[in-house]
Amino acid sequence: MNDIVKERIKVIAMDLDGTLTQHKTHPDAACRETLERLNERYKLLMVGAGQTRRIFNQLEQFPIDIVGNYGLQYATYNAETGDIDTVRDLTFPVDRDEIERRVNYFREKYGFTEFRGDSVEYHPSGCITFAVLGTKALQEDKLSFDPDRKKRRAIYDEVVAAFPEYNVFVGGSSSFDMSPRPYDKYYALDLYCKEKGLSHDEVVYIGDDYGQGGNDESVYASDFPYLTIDDYRDFPDIVAPLLA
Repeated sequence: MNDIVKERIKVIAMDLDGTLTQHKTHPDAACRETLERLNERYKLLMVGAGQTRRIFNQLEQFPIDIVGNYGLQYATYNAETGDIDTVRDLTFPVDRDEIERRVNYFREKYGFTEFRGDSVEYHPSGCITFAVLGTKALQEDKLSFDPDRKKRRAIYDEVVAAFPEYNVFVGGSSSFDMSPRPYDKYYALDLYCKEKGLSHDEVVYIGDDYGQGGNDESVYASDFPYLTIDDYRDFPDIVAPLLA
């Protein structure tokens, strides 16, 4: 990881859930005010795992460009319309029978045989979610299943090896999320830099999911300057040096 040279920073890229907000909630007043101050001095970029439209709505239409689905989607803010314009929206085919076969192997091996809803969620982009407790699991069951992620991290390397055509993440509270290779947040941010003529040291990334299997880990382990955050309520304090 590179140290941050504030004078060189042109773009602040960031995660959403856990970094700016609680999961799937709107930014609170303090975070939104901080975003507005940052937006006066830097180009802001959201780099998310979800779809660009969902992220934009969760941000309550804040004027920001958005990378979605680990780089499979990219949308830019249109100041005239107050909306986002889709620049890139890629989809990859999925062999559902083969995915189900591999998922069932892990269910049988580790006793994940009881689940509610579907075993796997297939996203339009070609990303997939191995929902350990099922797609319709009760929220309280999901939250109590693996709060410290130890269960999933114990088999993470094995899951990675079984899905070589995907980047695998320890997602949410009870799932493994997968994106078609080479798409992950590092790939997306590197692609953004190439398209904009930026060097990595001109972009600082802020994210909370930087541990093993986290979807921010690929950026954290790279040469991009990185600010770690463990509680979204600390966001104003974390970025304060960039506003000094």
